[in-house]
Amino acid sequence: MVDRPSRRERELVTPEGAVLRLRLGSAAARAGAFTIDAAIMLATLIALTFLAIWLLTSSLTNSAGAMIWLLGFFLLRNFYFTLFESGTRAATLGKRILKLRVVARDGGRLTGGAILARNLMREVEVFLPLMFLISARFEGFSNRWLTLFGFGWTAIFMLMPLFNRDRLRAGDLLAGTWVVENERPVIAPDLLADTAPEQLDRYAFTPDELAAYGQFEIQRLADALHRDDPDTITTIAGVIRRKIGRHDGGGNRAEDRAYLEAYYAAARLHLERRLLFGKRKRDKFDSAD
Repeated sequence: MVDRPSRRERELVTPEGAVLRLRLGSAAARAGAFTIDAAIMLATLIALTFLAIWLLTSSLTNSAGAMIWLLGFFLLRNFYFTLFESGTRAATLGKRILKLRVVARDGGRLTGGAILARNLMREVEVFLPLMFLISARFEGFSNRWLTLFGFGWTAIFMLMPLFNRDRLRAGDLLAGTWVVENERPVIAPDLLADTAPEQLDRYAFTPDELAAYGQFEIQRLADALHRDDPDTITTIAGVIRRKIGRHDGGGNRAEDRAYLEAYYAAARLHLERRLLFGKRKRDKFDSAD
């Protein structure tokens, strides 16, 4: 199955009515991210085992070592994914390396309930069948058909993203989420250069108005300005005016374009000044001061 980038492009409508163009993460990228995360979890378990051996020396019995592995594996698989995806980047270490992040399909904020649901489903998809097979092997009642059933169960769920249009695993279907490419384009110098100083002075946005959005939304605004679609320009200008509580200007496409260019330039400068002091606002939901 060819996974062309154009087939992975989607439009996400925010609660304010703005349209964002996103690209779904490819099946290969998602599998790679999971492999990296699994390797990190395994390395952590090995490190904990060596630490226990160093601390307990000869008093560490086989049963105690097994308990460390079982407890460590339980904590890692239940909290590793949830804690990382609950952060501002909405991504585990594997997803960050491969430039992926989790977003809500309805365009709203990614909630704790959605994160918990998509990751608890991973227990049913992968970990419970594999743990059952391992236990069956140690207890001595494993057989070929039971092994085939366990791996077949896991394979069905793991291959699910290959057989649906939105590359969703069962956890994404349940939680209403997408895994998308986390693009971080370079600041568009041409847009900044084209914005005259008098244009900024004309609107004189306040710091509070500029802080309404973060890097994610400002980068999407740059995309919209580059595409220069009249309907999109008008829609986004209206959304920003309502968001920041200003209703000056508007009424024609040229005015809306000038308004967005001024807001983009002022917001970029505002974000860059904050970065000098180590303050980063990733998106409009980020409450970082």
